[in-house]
Amino acid sequence: MGEVLNLPDISVLVVDDDETVRESLTYILEQEGYRVVSAASGKDALACLDAEPFHLYLTDLNMPGMTGIEFMESVFRRQPSLPGIMLTGYGSVETAVAAMKAGAFDYIAKPFDVDELVITVRRALEFSALKEENTALKSSLKSKYRFVNMIGEAPATQRIFHMIERVADTDSTVLITGESGTGKELVARTIHFNSSRRERPLVAINCGAIPEHLLESELFGHEKGSFTGASATRVGRIEAAHGGTLFLDEVGEMHPSLQVKLLRALQEREFERVGGNRTIRVDVRIVAATNQNLEQMVREKKFREDLYYRLNVIPIEVPALRERTEDLPLLIRHFLERFNGDKGRKVEGFTDDAMALMAAYNWPGNIRELENLIERIVILEGEGIVGPEALPEKIGHRNVTAALGRVVLPEDGLSFDKTVSEFEDALILQALERSSWVKNRAAQMLGLNRTTLVEKIKKRGLEERYHPKARLREAQAGSSLNQ
Repeated sequence: MGEVLNLPDISVLVVDDDETVRESLTYILEQEGYRVVSAASGKDALACLDAEPFHLYLTDLNMPGMTGIEFMESVFRRQPSLPGIMLTGYGSVETAVAAMKAGAFDYIAKPFDVDELVITVRRALEFSALKEENTALKSSLKSKYRFVNMIGEAPATQRIFHMIERVADTDSTVLITGESGTGKELVARTIHFNSSRRERPLVAINCGAIPEHLLESELFGHEKGSFTGASATRVGRIEAAHGGTLFLDEVGEMHPSLQVKLLRALQEREFERVGGNRTIRVDVRIVAATNQNLEQMVREKKFREDLYYRLNVIPIEVPALRERTEDLPLLIRHFLERFNGDKGRKVEGFTDDAMALMAAYNWPGNIRELENLIERIVILEGEGIVGPEALPEKIGHRNVTAALGRVVLPEDGLSFDKTVSEFEDALILQALERSSWVKNRAAQMLGLNRTTLVEKIKKRGLEERYHPKARLREAQAGSSLNQ
Protein backbone atom coordinates (compact mmCIF):
# COMPACT_ATOMS: atom_id res chain seq x y z
CA MET A 1 0.00 0.00 0.00
CA GLY A 2 1.44 3.35 -1.05
CA GLU A 3 2.47 5.91 1.59
CA VAL A 4 0.09 8.87 1.52
CA LEU A 5 0.63 10.39 4.95
CA ASN A 6 2.34 13.68 5.89
CA LEU A 7 2.87 14.74 2.29
CA PRO A 8 2.37 18.42 1.41
CA ASP A 9 0.96 17.53 -2.01
CA ILE A 10 -2.10 15.87 -0.46
CA SER A 11 -4.94 18.36 -0.94
CA VAL A 12 -8.04 18.32 1.29
CA LEU A 13 -11.20 20.37 0.68
CA VAL A 14 -13.12 21.51 3.79
CA VAL A 15 -16.76 22.60 3.30
CA ASP A 16 -18.66 24.21 6.19
CA ASP A 17 -20.72 27.37 6.56
CA ASP A 18 -19.32 27.92 10.07
CA GLU A 19 -16.09 29.93 9.80
CA THR A 20 -14.85 28.75 13.21
CA VAL A 21 -15.24 25.10 12.19
CA ARG A 22 -13.47 25.77 8.88
CA GLU A 23 -10.54 27.43 10.63
CA SER A 24 -10.34 24.65 13.22
CA LEU A 25 -10.36 21.89 10.60
CA THR A 26 -7.83 23.74 8.48
CA TYR A 27 -5.45 24.12 11.44
CA ILE A 28 -5.72 20.45 12.45
CA LEU A 29 -5.19 19.12 8.93
CA GLU A 30 -2.33 21.50 8.14
CA GLN A 31 -0.64 20.34 11.35
CA GLU A 32 -0.83 16.83 9.90
CA GLY A 33 1.00 18.04 6.81
CA TYR A 34 -1.87 18.35 4.34
CA ARG A 35 -2.61 21.25 2.02
CA VAL A 36 -6.11 22.56 2.87
CA VAL A 37 -8.60 24.63 0.87
CA SER A 38 -11.86 25.70 2.52
CA ALA A 39 -15.25 26.75 1.17
CA ALA A 40 -18.30 28.22 2.96
CA SER A 41 -20.93 26.55 0.76
CA GLY A 42 -21.52 23.60 -1.52
CA LYS A 43 -21.63 25.89 -4.55
CA ASP A 44 -18.22 27.41 -3.74
CA ALA A 45 -16.83 23.95 -3.02
CA LEU A 46 -17.93 22.63 -6.44
CA ALA A 47 -16.14 25.60 -8.04
CA CYS A 48 -12.99 24.60 -6.12
CA LEU A 49 -13.31 21.03 -7.38
CA ASP A 50 -13.59 22.31 -10.95
CA ALA A 51 -10.50 24.47 -10.51
CA GLU A 52 -8.05 21.93 -9.09
CA PRO A 53 -7.74 18.25 -8.03
CA PHE A 54 -8.28 17.10 -4.45
CA HIS A 55 -7.56 13.83 -2.67
CA LEU A 56 -10.33 14.11 -0.05
CA TYR A 57 -13.13 16.40 1.09
CA LEU A 58 -14.92 16.95 4.40
CA THR A 59 -18.38 18.50 4.36
CA ASP A 60 -20.90 19.65 6.91
CA LEU A 61 -24.40 18.16 6.66
CA ASN A 62 -26.58 21.21 7.30
CA MET A 63 -25.58 24.14 5.10
CA PRO A 64 -27.73 26.85 3.45
CA GLY A 65 -28.41 26.52 -0.26
CA MET A 66 -27.05 23.01 -0.70
CA THR A 67 -27.03 20.37 2.03
CA GLY A 68 -24.05 18.11 2.63
CA ILE A 69 -25.96 15.16 1.17
CA GLU A 70 -26.76 17.11 -2.00
CA PHE A 71 -23.14 18.25 -2.23
CA MET A 72 -21.91 14.65 -1.87
CA GLU A 73 -24.29 13.47 -4.57
CA SER A 74 -22.98 16.18 -6.91
CA VAL A 75 -19.37 15.24 -6.18
CA PHE A 76 -20.12 11.57 -6.75
CA ARG A 77 -21.57 12.32 -10.18
CA ARG A 78 -18.47 14.33 -11.10
CA GLN A 79 -15.72 12.36 -9.38
CA PRO A 80 -17.05 9.02 -8.12
CA SER A 81 -13.63 7.90 -6.84
CA LEU A 82 -13.08 10.99 -4.62
CA PRO A 83 -13.58 10.01 -0.96
CA GLY A 84 -15.64 12.23 1.32
CA ILE A 85 -16.28 12.45 5.07
CA MET A 86 -19.55 13.80 6.47
CA LEU A 87 -19.46 16.10 9.54
CA THR A 88 -22.63 16.88 11.45
CA GLY A 89 -23.92 17.91 14.82
CA TYR A 90 -27.18 16.09 14.17
CA GLY A 91 -25.96 12.53 14.41
CA SER A 92 -28.44 9.76 13.79
CA VAL A 93 -28.52 6.36 12.13
CA GLU A 94 -30.70 7.73 9.33
CA THR A 95 -28.24 10.54 8.61
CA ALA A 96 -25.31 8.13 8.56
CA VAL A 97 -27.10 5.80 6.15
CA ALA A 98 -28.00 8.72 3.88
CA ALA A 99 -24.38 9.91 3.89
CA MET A 100 -23.07 6.44 3.00
CA LYS A 101 -25.60 6.13 0.18
CA ALA A 102 -24.46 9.50 -1.15
CA GLY A 103 -20.91 8.14 -1.36
CA ALA A 104 -19.36 9.06 2.00
CA PHE A 105 -16.28 7.13 3.08
CA ASP A 106 -17.17 7.70 6.74
CA TYR A 107 -19.29 9.79 9.10
CA ILE A 108 -18.17 11.85 12.12
CA ALA A 109 -20.50 13.57 14.58
CA LYS A 110 -19.79 17.03 16.00
CA PRO A 111 -18.26 17.99 18.30
CA PHE A 112 -15.59 15.71 16.82
CA ASP A 113 -12.60 14.23 18.63
CA VAL A 114 -9.35 15.44 17.03
CA ASP A 115 -7.72 11.99 17.16
CA GLU A 116 -10.81 10.39 15.62
CA LEU A 117 -10.84 13.01 12.87
CA VAL A 118 -7.13 12.53 12.06
CA ILE A 119 -7.48 8.73 12.03
CA THR A 120 -10.54 8.86 9.76
CA VAL A 121 -8.78 11.21 7.34
CA ARG A 122 -5.74 8.92 7.24
CA ARG A 123 -7.91 5.88 6.62
CA ALA A 124 -9.79 7.63 3.84
CA LEU A 125 -6.55 8.69 2.12
CA GLU A 126 -5.01 5.24 2.50
CA PHE A 127 -8.12 3.65 1.07
CA SER A 128 -8.15 6.13 -1.81
CA ALA A 129 -4.45 5.52 -2.56
CA LEU A 130 -4.97 1.79 -2.49
CA LYS A 131 -7.99 2.13 -4.78
CA GLU A 132 -5.99 4.24 -7.26
CA GLU A 133 -3.11 1.75 -7.10
CA ASN A 134 -5.42 -1.13 -7.87
CA THR A 135 -7.09 0.81 -10.69
CA ALA A 136 -3.67 1.39 -12.24
CA LEU A 137 -2.76 -2.24 -11.70
CA LYS A 138 -5.97 -3.41 -13.34
CA SER A 139 -5.30 -1.14 -16.28
CA SER A 140 -1.79 -2.49 -16.83
CA LEU A 141 -2.35 -6.05 -15.72
CA LYS A 142 -5.84 -6.80 -16.96
CA SER A 143 -4.54 -8.45 -20.12
CA LYS A 144 -1.43 -9.84 -18.42
CA TYR A 145 -3.44 -12.06 -16.13
CA ARG A 146 -5.90 -13.41 -18.68
CA PHE A 147 -5.59 -17.16 -19.18
CA VAL A 148 -4.76 -16.74 -22.86
CA ASN A 149 -1.66 -14.74 -21.95
CA MET A 150 -0.30 -17.19 -19.42
CA ILE A 151 2.60 -18.98 -21.01
CA GLY A 152 2.93 -22.73 -21.24
CA GLU A 153 1.94 -25.78 -23.22
CA ALA A 154 3.44 -28.49 -21.00
CA PRO A 155 0.89 -30.84 -19.40
CA ALA A 156 1.97 -29.70 -15.92
CA THR A 157 1.36 -26.08 -16.90
CA GLN A 158 -2.01 -26.82 -18.45
CA ARG A 159 -3.12 -28.52 -15.22
CA ILE A 160 -2.39 -25.25 -13.39
CA PHE A 161 -4.48 -23.28 -15.89
CA HIS A 162 -7.42 -25.67 -15.54
CA MET A 163 -7.28 -25.51 -11.75
CA ILE A 164 -7.19 -21.69 -11.76
CA GLU A 165 -10.16 -21.60 -14.10
CA ARG A 166 -12.16 -23.84 -11.76
CA VAL A 167 -11.39 -22.05 -8.48
CA ALA A 168 -10.81 -18.39 -9.45
CA ASP A 169 -14.41 -17.23 -9.13
CA THR A 170 -14.99 -18.78 -5.73
CA ASP A 171 -14.16 -17.55 -2.23
CA SER A 172 -12.25 -20.70 -1.28
CA THR A 173 -8.83 -20.32 0.29
CA VAL A 174 -5.99 -21.38 -2.02
CA LEU A 175 -2.53 -22.62 -1.03
CA ILE A 176 0.07 -22.31 -3.80
CA THR A 177 3.24 -24.39 -3.37
CA GLY A 178 6.40 -24.62 -5.42
CA GLU A 179 10.07 -23.73 -5.49
CA SER A 180 11.25 -20.11 -5.44
CA GLY A 181 11.01 -18.43 -8.81
CA THR A 182 8.34 -20.71 -10.28
CA GLY A 183 5.68 -17.99 -10.53
CA LYS A 184 3.52 -18.51 -7.43
CA GLU A 185 2.67 -14.81 -7.22
CA LEU A 186 1.66 -14.83 -10.89
CA VAL A 187 -0.79 -17.65 -10.11
CA ALA A 188 -2.17 -15.70 -7.13
CA ARG A 189 -2.70 -12.55 -9.20
CA THR A 190 -4.29 -14.53 -12.01
CA ILE A 191 -6.75 -16.04 -9.52
CA HIS A 192 -7.68 -12.58 -8.20
CA PHE A 193 -8.03 -10.88 -11.59
CA ASN A 194 -10.23 -13.70 -12.87
CA SER A 195 -12.55 -13.61 -9.85
CA SER A 196 -15.60 -11.53 -9.00
CA ARG A 197 -13.32 -9.60 -6.59
CA ARG A 198 -11.22 -8.21 -9.44
CA GLU A 199 -12.58 -4.68 -8.89
CA ARG A 200 -11.52 -4.74 -5.23
CA PRO A 201 -8.00 -4.58 -3.78
CA LEU A 202 -5.37 -7.29 -4.11
CA VAL A 203 -3.07 -6.77 -1.13
CA ALA A 204 0.15 -8.79 -0.88
CA ILE A 205 2.49 -9.26 2.06
CA ASN A 206 5.69 -11.32 2.21
CA CYS A 207 5.66 -13.01 5.60
CA GLY A 208 9.34 -13.90 5.31
CA ALA A 209 10.58 -10.40 4.50
CA ILE A 210 9.21 -8.59 7.58
CA PRO A 211 10.59 -9.08 11.12
CA GLU A 212 8.25 -10.88 13.51
CA HIS A 213 7.68 -7.85 15.74
CA LEU A 214 6.57 -5.77 12.74
CA LEU A 215 4.63 -8.44 10.86
CA GLU A 216 1.75 -8.43 13.36
CA SER A 217 1.29 -4.69 12.91
CA GLU A 218 1.55 -5.01 9.11
CA LEU A 219 -1.14 -7.70 9.08
CA PHE A 220 -3.59 -6.41 11.68
CA GLY A 221 -2.72 -2.73 11.98
CA HIS A 222 -2.20 -0.89 15.27
CA GLU A 223 -3.69 1.85 17.39
CA LYS A 224 -1.87 5.05 18.24
CA GLY A 225 0.43 4.58 21.25
CA SER A 226 0.16 0.78 21.22
CA PHE A 227 3.97 0.48 21.15
CA THR A 228 7.04 2.69 20.91
CA GLY A 229 6.98 4.48 17.59
CA ALA A 230 3.25 4.01 17.02
CA SER A 231 2.59 7.72 16.63
CA ALA A 232 -0.65 7.21 14.72
CA THR A 233 -3.25 4.55 14.08
CA ARG A 234 -2.42 2.37 11.09
CA VAL A 235 -4.68 0.18 8.96
CA GLY A 236 -3.28 -3.34 8.48
CA ARG A 237 -3.07 -5.34 5.26
CA ILE A 238 -6.04 -7.55 6.17
CA GLU A 239 -8.27 -4.53 6.71
CA ALA A 240 -6.97 -2.87 3.54
CA ALA A 241 -7.94 -5.98 1.55
CA HIS A 242 -11.59 -5.78 2.63
CA GLY A 243 -13.78 -6.94 -0.23
CA GLY A 244 -10.78 -8.20 -2.16
CA THR A 245 -7.95 -10.71 -1.86
CA LEU A 246 -5.11 -10.99 0.65
CA PHE A 247 -2.01 -12.74 -0.72
CA LEU A 248 0.14 -14.21 2.06
CA ASP A 249 3.47 -14.94 0.36
CA GLU A 250 5.96 -17.27 2.09
CA VAL A 251 3.39 -18.05 4.78
CA GLY A 252 5.61 -20.87 6.05
CA GLU A 253 7.96 -18.23 7.49
CA MET A 254 5.33 -16.91 9.89
CA HIS A 255 6.17 -17.22 13.59
CA PRO A 256 3.95 -19.67 15.54
CA SER A 257 2.67 -16.91 17.84
CA LEU A 258 1.28 -15.05 14.84
CA GLN A 259 -0.14 -18.21 13.32
CA VAL A 260 -2.64 -18.39 16.19
CA LYS A 261 -3.92 -14.88 15.55
CA LEU A 262 -4.07 -15.43 11.80
CA LEU A 263 -6.03 -18.64 12.30
CA ARG A 264 -8.68 -16.80 14.30
CA ALA A 265 -8.91 -14.06 11.66
CA LEU A 266 -9.40 -16.69 8.95
CA GLN A 267 -12.01 -18.62 10.92
CA GLU A 268 -14.02 -15.69 12.25
CA ARG A 269 -13.23 -13.07 9.58
CA GLU A 270 -12.61 -10.61 12.40
CA PHE A 271 -9.67 -9.31 14.45
CA GLU A 272 -8.46 -6.43 16.62
CA ARG A 273 -5.65 -4.05 15.79
CA VAL A 274 -2.51 -4.23 17.94
CA GLY A 275 -3.27 -2.28 21.11
CA GLY A 276 -6.96 -2.03 20.26
CA ASN A 277 -10.11 -3.58 21.68
CA ARG A 278 -12.54 -2.86 18.84
CA THR A 279 -13.40 -5.92 16.74
CA ILE A 280 -13.05 -5.30 13.01
CA ARG A 281 -14.96 -7.54 10.63
CA VAL A 282 -13.65 -8.09 7.11
CA ASP A 283 -14.69 -9.83 3.92
CA VAL A 284 -11.40 -11.12 2.50
CA ARG A 285 -10.41 -14.02 0.28
CA ILE A 286 -7.11 -15.64 1.31
CA VAL A 287 -4.51 -16.90 -1.16
CA ALA A 288 -1.29 -18.15 0.44
CA ALA A 289 1.99 -19.35 -1.04
CA THR A 290 5.10 -21.11 0.23
CA ASN A 291 8.23 -22.78 -1.06
CA GLN A 292 8.40 -24.99 2.02
CA ASN A 293 6.88 -28.38 2.73
CA LEU A 294 4.18 -27.39 5.21
CA GLU A 295 3.18 -31.00 5.87
CA GLN A 296 6.73 -31.71 7.02
CA MET A 297 6.71 -28.53 9.11
CA VAL A 298 3.47 -29.67 10.74
CA ARG A 299 5.07 -33.00 11.63
CA GLU A 300 8.05 -31.13 13.07
CA LYS A 301 5.73 -28.84 15.09
CA LYS A 302 7.00 -25.78 13.21
CA PHE A 303 3.63 -24.95 11.66
CA ARG A 304 0.19 -25.23 13.22
CA GLU A 305 -1.78 -28.18 11.89
CA ASP A 306 -5.14 -26.36 12.19
CA LEU A 307 -3.81 -23.37 10.24
CA TYR A 308 -2.36 -25.65 7.58
CA TYR A 309 -5.72 -27.30 6.96
CA ARG A 310 -7.43 -23.90 7.01
CA LEU A 311 -5.07 -22.68 4.27
CA ASN A 312 -4.89 -25.89 2.25
CA VAL A 313 -8.51 -25.92 1.05
CA ILE A 314 -7.55 -25.71 -2.63
CA PRO A 315 -3.92 -26.79 -3.17
CA ILE A 316 -2.13 -25.71 -6.35
CA GLU A 317 1.42 -26.95 -6.93
CA VAL A 318 3.47 -24.93 -9.43
CA PRO A 319 6.03 -27.14 -11.24
CA ALA A 320 9.71 -26.29 -11.45
CA LEU A 321 11.01 -25.16 -14.84
CA ARG A 322 12.99 -28.39 -15.25
CA GLU A 323 9.66 -30.25 -15.05
CA ARG A 324 8.15 -28.23 -17.89
CA THR A 325 11.01 -27.96 -20.40
CA GLU A 326 8.46 -27.97 -23.25
CA ASP A 327 7.65 -24.41 -22.18
CA LEU A 328 11.25 -23.18 -22.42
CA PRO A 329 11.09 -21.93 -26.08
CA LEU A 330 7.82 -20.09 -25.38
CA LEU A 331 9.20 -18.47 -22.24
CA ILE A 332 12.44 -17.45 -23.98
CA ARG A 333 10.48 -15.90 -26.86
CA HIS A 334 8.25 -14.05 -24.38
CA PHE A 335 11.19 -12.59 -22.45
CA LEU A 336 13.06 -11.69 -25.64
CA GLU A 337 10.06 -9.74 -26.93
CA ARG A 338 9.61 -7.97 -23.61
CA PHE A 339 13.25 -6.98 -23.05
CA ASN A 340 13.87 -6.10 -26.70
CA GLY A 341 10.98 -3.66 -26.39
CA ASP A 342 12.04 -2.32 -22.99
CA LYS A 343 15.76 -1.97 -23.81
CA GLY A 344 15.52 -1.01 -27.47
CA ARG A 345 17.47 -4.09 -28.61
CA LYS A 346 17.01 -6.58 -31.47
CA VAL A 347 18.07 -10.01 -30.24
CA GLU A 348 16.28 -12.41 -32.58
CA GLY A 349 16.84 -15.70 -30.79
CA PHE A 350 19.35 -18.44 -29.98
CA THR A 351 21.25 -20.97 -32.05
CA ASP A 352 20.24 -24.62 -31.82
CA ASP A 353 23.26 -25.54 -29.69
CA ALA A 354 22.55 -22.65 -27.28
CA MET A 355 18.93 -23.81 -26.98
CA ALA A 356 20.13 -27.37 -26.38
CA LEU A 357 22.38 -26.20 -23.54
CA MET A 358 19.56 -24.23 -21.95
CA ALA A 359 17.19 -27.19 -22.30
CA ALA A 360 19.72 -29.42 -20.52
CA TYR A 361 20.33 -26.96 -17.68
CA ASN A 362 18.73 -27.61 -14.28
CA TRP A 363 17.42 -24.03 -13.69
CA PRO A 364 17.61 -24.00 -9.86
CA GLY A 365 16.24 -20.43 -9.90
CA ASN A 366 13.40 -21.46 -12.21
CA ILE A 367 11.59 -18.84 -14.33
CA ARG A 368 13.09 -15.97 -12.35
CA GLU A 369 16.59 -17.17 -13.24
CA LEU A 370 15.62 -17.56 -16.91
CA GLU A 371 14.11 -14.07 -16.95
CA ASN A 372 17.26 -12.53 -15.47
CA LEU A 373 19.46 -14.41 -17.95
CA ILE A 374 17.46 -13.26 -21.00
CA GLU A 375 17.49 -9.65 -19.77
CA ARG A 376 21.28 -9.78 -19.34
CA ILE A 377 21.82 -11.33 -22.77
CA VAL A 378 19.55 -8.79 -24.47
CA ILE A 379 21.49 -5.91 -22.88
CA LEU A 380 24.97 -7.31 -23.56
CA GLU A 381 24.44 -8.84 -27.02
CA GLY A 382 22.09 -6.22 -28.42
CA GLU A 383 21.05 -7.90 -31.67
CA GLY A 384 21.17 -10.96 -33.88
CA ILE A 385 21.19 -14.68 -33.12
CA VAL A 386 22.93 -15.60 -29.86
CA GLY A 387 25.23 -18.62 -29.56
CA PRO A 388 26.45 -20.68 -26.60
CA GLU A 389 29.41 -18.38 -26.00
CA ALA A 390 26.96 -15.81 -24.55
CA LEU A 391 25.66 -18.25 -21.95
CA PRO A 392 27.12 -18.41 -18.43
CA GLU A 393 29.70 -21.15 -17.89
CA LYS A 394 27.38 -22.98 -15.50
CA ILE A 395 24.86 -23.52 -18.32
CA GLY A 396 27.35 -24.65 -20.99
CA HIS A 397 29.48 -27.73 -20.24
CA ARG A 398 33.00 -26.63 -19.28
CA ASN A 399 34.60 -28.95 -21.86
CA VAL A 400 32.58 -27.38 -24.68
CA THR A 401 34.02 -24.02 -23.67
CA ALA A 402 37.52 -25.48 -23.49
CA ALA A 403 37.19 -26.92 -26.97
CA LEU A 404 36.49 -23.49 -28.42
CA GLY A 405 39.74 -21.97 -27.24
CA ARG A 406 43.48 -22.66 -27.23
CA VAL A 407 44.80 -25.22 -24.76
CA VAL A 408 47.47 -23.69 -22.54
CA LEU A 409 50.07 -25.89 -20.88
CA PRO A 410 50.10 -25.17 -17.13
CA GLU A 411 53.38 -24.44 -15.35
CA ASP A 412 53.22 -27.73 -13.46
CA GLY A 413 52.29 -29.74 -16.56
CA LEU A 414 49.25 -31.88 -17.33
CA SER A 415 48.17 -35.40 -18.25
CA PHE A 416 48.43 -35.60 -22.03
CA ASP A 417 46.06 -38.57 -22.42
CA LYS A 418 43.48 -37.07 -20.08
CA THR A 419 43.61 -33.66 -21.79
CA VAL A 420 43.30 -35.17 -25.27
CA SER A 421 40.42 -37.35 -24.06
CA GLU A 422 38.61 -34.34 -22.57
CA PHE A 423 39.22 -32.32 -25.75
CA GLU A 424 37.79 -35.16 -27.85
CA ASP A 425 34.78 -35.42 -25.51
CA ALA A 426 34.23 -31.68 -25.85
CA LEU A 427 34.25 -31.83 -29.67
CA ILE A 428 31.81 -34.74 -29.70
CA LEU A 429 29.51 -33.00 -27.19
CA GLN A 430 29.57 -29.78 -29.18
CA ALA A 431 28.64 -31.63 -32.37
CA LEU A 432 25.87 -33.52 -30.57
CA GLU A 433 24.43 -30.38 -29.03
CA ARG A 434 24.57 -28.46 -32.32
CA SER A 435 22.81 -31.33 -34.07
CA SER A 436 20.24 -31.70 -31.27
CA TRP A 437 21.74 -35.16 -30.62
CA VAL A 438 21.04 -36.44 -34.15
CA LYS A 439 24.06 -38.73 -34.49
CA ASN A 440 24.13 -38.78 -38.31
CA ARG A 441 24.45 -34.99 -38.41
CA ALA A 442 26.99 -34.95 -35.59
CA ALA A 443 29.14 -37.55 -37.38
CA GLN A 444 29.09 -35.44 -40.55
CA MET A 445 30.24 -32.38 -38.60
CA LEU A 446 33.16 -34.33 -37.16
CA GLY A 447 34.06 -36.15 -40.39
CA LEU A 448 33.48 -39.53 -38.75
CA ASN A 449 31.51 -42.61 -39.66
CA ARG A 450 28.29 -42.84 -37.69
CA THR A 451 29.34 -46.25 -36.30
CA THR A 452 32.63 -44.80 -35.05
CA LEU A 453 30.87 -41.90 -33.37
CA VAL A 454 28.29 -44.19 -31.73
CA GLU A 455 31.10 -46.38 -30.35
CA LYS A 456 32.91 -43.37 -28.90
CA ILE A 457 29.70 -42.05 -27.31
CA LYS A 458 28.95 -45.44 -25.79
CA LYS A 459 32.53 -46.07 -24.60
CA ARG A 460 32.77 -42.68 -22.90
CA GLY A 461 29.22 -42.78 -21.47
CA LEU A 462 28.45 -39.36 -22.96
CA GLU A 463 24.78 -40.04 -23.69
CA GLU A 464 24.12 -41.34 -20.18
CA ARG A 465 25.77 -38.27 -18.65
CA TYR A 466 25.04 -35.36 -20.97
CA HIS A 467 21.94 -36.03 -23.06
CA PRO A 468 19.29 -33.43 -22.11
CA LYS A 469 16.86 -36.14 -21.01
CA ALA A 470 19.53 -37.75 -18.85
CA ARG A 471 20.28 -34.39 -17.18
CA LEU A 472 16.59 -33.84 -16.64
CA ARG A 473 16.18 -37.26 -14.99
CA GLU A 474 19.18 -36.54 -12.77
CA ALA A 475 17.77 -33.16 -11.77
CA GLN A 476 14.36 -34.66 -10.99
CA ALA A 477 15.98 -37.41 -8.91
CA GLY A 478 17.95 -34.82 -6.98
CA SER A 479 14.78 -32.81 -6.43
CA SER A 480 12.97 -35.88 -5.10
CA LEU A 481 15.78 -36.59 -2.64
CA ASN A 482 15.68 -33.01 -1.37
CA GLN A 483 11.96 -33.09 -0.63
